[in-house]
Amino acid sequence: MPYPCDTHMTNSPRLILWIALALILLLNYEAWNRDYARSPSAQTPAAQRDGEMQSSLDAAIPQASVPTSDARPGEADSAPRAPGERVAESAGTVRVRTDVLDLEISLQGGTLQRADLPQYPRVKGQPEPVRLLNRDSQETLFLLQSGLTGPANTERPTHLSLFESPAEEFVLGEQQDELRVPLTWRGSSGVTVIKTFIFRRGSYRIDLEYTIENGSGEPWPAATYAQILRTDPEIDRSMFNPESYAFRGPAIFDGSRYRKLDIEDQDDLKLSAEVQNGWIAALQHHFVTAVVPAADQTYRFTLGAQGRRFLLAAAGPLHTVAPGGSETLRQTLFVGPKLQAQLEETGPRLDLVADYGRLTILAKPLFWLLEKAHAITGNWGWAIVIVTFLLKLLFYPLAEASGRSMARMRTLAPRIKALQETYKDDREKLGRAMMELYRREKINPASGCLPVLVQIPVFIAFYWVLVESVEMRQAPFMGWINDLSSRDPYFILPLIMAGAMFVQYKLNPQPADPVQQKVFMIMPIAMSVMFALFPAGLVLYWVTNTLLSIAQQWNINRRIEAAAARR
Repeated sequence: MPYPCDTHMTNSPRLILWIALALILLLNYEAWNRDYARSPSAQTPAAQRDGEMQSSLDAAIPQASVPTSDARPGEADSAPRAPGERVAESAGTVRVRTDVLDLEISLQGGTLQRADLPQYPRVKGQPEPVRLLNRDSQETLFLLQSGLTGPANTERPTHLSLFESPAEEFVLGEQQDELRVPLTWRGSSGVTVIKTFIFRRGSYRIDLEYTIENGSGEPWPAATYAQILRTDPEIDRSMFNPESYAFRGPAIFDGSRYRKLDIEDQDDLKLSAEVQNGWIAALQHHFVTAVVPAADQTYRFTLGAQGRRFLLAAAGPLHTVAPGGSETLRQTLFVGPKLQAQLEETGPRLDLVADYGRLTILAKPLFWLLEKAHAITGNWGWAIVIVTFLLKLLFYPLAEASGRSMARMRTLAPRIKALQETYKDDREKLGRAMMELYRREKINPASGCLPVLVQIPVFIAFYWVLVESVEMRQAPFMGWINDLSSRDPYFILPLIMAGAMFVQYKLNPQPADPVQQKVFMIMPIAMSVMFALFPAGLVLYWVTNTLLSIAQQWNINRRIEAAAARR
């Protein structure tokens, strides 16, 4: 990337340093704001939050009990029951394994209580997979609960009811594309509900069907609901931890707008929205658990929280099954990485959970280009190199004009030095004489600024693509770079970047002021130190861009100097 402005301008070093500093501060501010910015209304006494917790959770599922105690699935829960509701004191579990998921479903309510992702190791090179849903401890409790609700004082298969399963384990066979896991609930009035989880090869989407057989003599009203119960653990907030930069917590899409919710904000805790074609989700870096209600039906979204635990719920409209009749109600779940193609197919704008911030309008096309390049190369590092080259072509006319101006300034170096000798005791006259020289030679001394200013938004968008896109997670490039989303473990790329920037500095017009010369010689080192903690993929982008800029400026300098020699 070329130095931003004419190095003979007095304020040029200051401007370059301010641009670099502003860029670093902006990236860190956005990361901080995602996790730490709080509404003033969030500062309420703990006793007040505790008092409001029960009413928030009670409102989450109309006429259905919700887990306000610390009971694990399969343990007794003190929440009120519907008449005749059977709750297991020690419910069994069903294990489900597909090519991409390893889950555990509790027979109490059909709750998804463990979800491992075999294709995503928690630490690269180690066998332990990322675990999303889990009941390992109260500090990391994360459950996806679902069931049917209805009018008060009636028997319904809620997330606390006991289900039966025909097997203890279901495995997607090598020749299978679909796996169905049916759980059965039998009511005392003659109503039977088969709750079926549907898994597909290669997919993190889980379709959920409730097949209701009304064997009673009365109409049987029921509504689907699903809720995410989670205790978010404390995260190590440091520049060395990529999770520090990503939002973690509940989020919704209300049919038109994507919202991240703050469980310490009293306004968000009052959430009670009637929504069509939306979804609810629990987000963390690179991964998401979501509930997508049936299309074109009105669901009520609610949020409750206590401390770091929250309950985000979606409850649907009532459907009445006639005596002797049957009906199937549907929902969609998603448990897995933020793979944007799968997210787009699962729910309306569910791909927004891959959150690129304010520059999504630039980040989305960048990710699309990276995907296309990756499809050709099979390597995300080379995809970054290719996209950087394409961006360089896009900005070529701008960079060409800037480069020609700087090259022509190099040819004026002897004349500028003569002016400096003539007006060495009068800086004001020296400035006027130099500007007059630029005017006669038709050189714009600020022309070097524009290419950098234009590319700063692209740089920031590239940063969020690399940080947020799970496709880049643990993606190797070559040699020592085994994870493009993390910093270079040996800081080799930042050192290459420093060398490239020094070469670039030498190709540009040199400042006459010795102090400015020292500032510009230190700049490559300072920038490489700042970039040392950035994702390796971002440093790769900058290094590639700088090397292309060097080649371009060398070619321009050669042509301009040859033309000047012929005069």
